[in-house]
Amino acid sequence: MGAVCFRVESFVIPLAHGDTVSIEARSGLDPWKKAELPAPPMPKGLGWLGVVGPGVIVLGAAIGGGEFLLGPAVFVRYGFSLLWITAVAVFLQTVFNTELMRYTIATGEPVFTGFMRTRPSATLWGWVYAFLFILQIGWPAWAANAAAAAFFLYTKRLPEAADANAVYLIGVATFLACVAILLFGRRIERTLELLNAILIVCILGSFVVLAMIFVPLTIWIAAVAGYTGFSVEQRAFDFLPQNADFVLLGALAAYSGAGGVANVVLSNWARDRGYGMGQRTGFIPAAVGGEKGHVAPTGFIFTPDAESMKRWRGWWNVVRADQWGVFFVGAILGMMLPALLYVNFLPAGSDIRGLGIAAALANAIGAQAGPLLAGFIAFLGVWLLFKSQLDLLEATVRVVTDLVWTGSPRARSWRGGDVRALYYTVLVIVVVWGMIALRLAQPIVLLQLGANIAGATFVIAAAHLLYINTRLLPEELRPPAWRRACLVGMMLFYSFFAVLSARTLF
Repeated sequence: MGAVCFRVESFVIPLAHGDTVSIEARSGLDPWKKAELPAPPMPKGLGWLGVVGPGVIVLGAAIGGGEFLLGPAVFVRYGFSLLWITAVAVFLQTVFNTELMRYTIATGEPVFTGFMRTRPSATLWGWVYAFLFILQIGWPAWAANAAAAAFFLYTKRLPEAADANAVYLIGVATFLACVAILLFGRRIERTLELLNAILIVCILGSFVVLAMIFVPLTIWIAAVAGYTGFSVEQRAFDFLPQNADFVLLGALAAYSGAGGVANVVLSNWARDRGYGMGQRTGFIPAAVGGEKGHVAPTGFIFTPDAESMKRWRGWWNVVRADQWGVFFVGAILGMMLPALLYVNFLPAGSDIRGLGIAAALANAIGAQAGPLLAGFIAFLGVWLLFKSQLDLLEATVRVVTDLVWTGSPRARSWRGGDVRALYYTVLVIVVVWGMIALRLAQPIVLLQLGANIAGATFVIAAAHLLYINTRLLPEELRPPAWRRACLVGMMLFYSFFAVLSARTLF
C-alpha cells in the first residue's frame, strides 16, 4: 500500500493589532502545523477492548496507592461514610481526564506542552510542572510499601523498626526490576498497557471473589451507602467525622482515582497510543526491541470542517470508552473492594499506618483464615504496589523527557535525535534519587506527602487546562459549559481539602 501524504502548514491566528504570531506560540514554542485529523477506529462489541489503553494504565497506577493503602487506612479508622469523597473525586477526575485527552487528540501534544504554550514563558511552566511532578511522585512510596508486603510474604510477620534495612534493600530491588521491564518492548506505553490489563483483571477479580466469600452483606451495604455519605452504623449522614485527620482525608481525596500529575500524564500515554493527532507526532520506543525514535516537539491542528468533525466525534467515543468505561468504573470498584476486606478483618477505629501497612491485611486474614490465604493476599499486595511504582516511575521519566525534549533544541539533537537516549538518562537519575529517598521516611508518610501535593496540583492544573482548552483550541473543539463548570468545581473541591490539610500541618 502506498504512502499517504498530507499537507503541512503553519497555523496562524491574526491578533487584534495586526500581530501575526500564533496564539499558541506566544510563550516561545513553535506554532502548530496544520494537518488532517486521522480517522478513528470503529470497533464493535469486544473490539472496544482493543482501542482503550491510557485509561487502563492510569487505573492500574491508581489502584496501588489510594485504593490499596490510603482508602483502607481511612475506612478502617472512620468508617465507610467517607466514600462520598471518592465518588466526587473520581467523577471530577474523569471529566478532567477527558479534557486532557481533548487537547491531545486535537494537537498530538501532551497537555504539559499545552501548559508550556501559555505566558509568561514555556521555560517557566516547564520547570513548574517538572518540580510538581518530582515533588509529588518522586518519593518512591509504592516501592517501599511493596517491600513491606514482600517482607511479610517471606517472613510471615509484619516488619518492625529493626527490619527497616531489609525493607529498604527490597525496595531497591523493586526499583531495579522496574528499570529492567522498561528496557524491553517496541513501544513503552504498550508494555504498560498490557501489564496493567492483566493487573486489573487479576487483582479486582481476586478481591471480588474474596469479598464475596468473607465479607458479610451488612458490610457491603455499609460500603454502598458510604458513597452517598451515609453511615449505616450511626443511621445518619456523616460527611466529615469529628477530630478527623485532614492530612489523611486530603490524601484520600487526591488519590481516589489517580492523583495530580498521575492524571495529567494520561495525555502523554494517549499521544504514544496514537489517539487523534498523536499519530502524527510519534512515540517513545523501548531500548530493546524498539527502533530509533523521534518525537515531534511541535503538534498539529486540523481545520474543523464537516469531515474532520465527524472524525473528531469518533475519537471522542474512544475517549468516553477509555475513561468512563474503564477508569471511572474501575476506580469506583477499586476503592471499595480492598476496603471491604480491610474493614471486615481489622478492628474498627484502628490506625493501620506504619511500616507494614501493605501487609496489615495479609496479617489479619492469616490470623483468621490461615497462612495460605495470607500469603496470597501478600502476593497480591506486592504485585499491585510494584505495578503502581512501575507506572509512576515511567510517568515521571516520560514527563521530564517530554518537557526537556519540547523546550530544548539541544536535547533534540543529542545522540542523533534519538529520544531514547534522553529517556533512559532521565530514568537512571530518577532511580538513583529513589534509592536515596527510600531512606528518608516511612512509606505511608511518603505516600501522604505525595497525595497532598497531588491535591494542590489539581487546583493548578485544572485552571491551566480550562484556559488552554478554551483559549488555544479552535472554537468548535472547545468544551461545553457543563465541563467548564466541572473544572471549576474541581478547583474548589481540592482547594477545600488543601486548606484543611495545611491548617492541620501548620
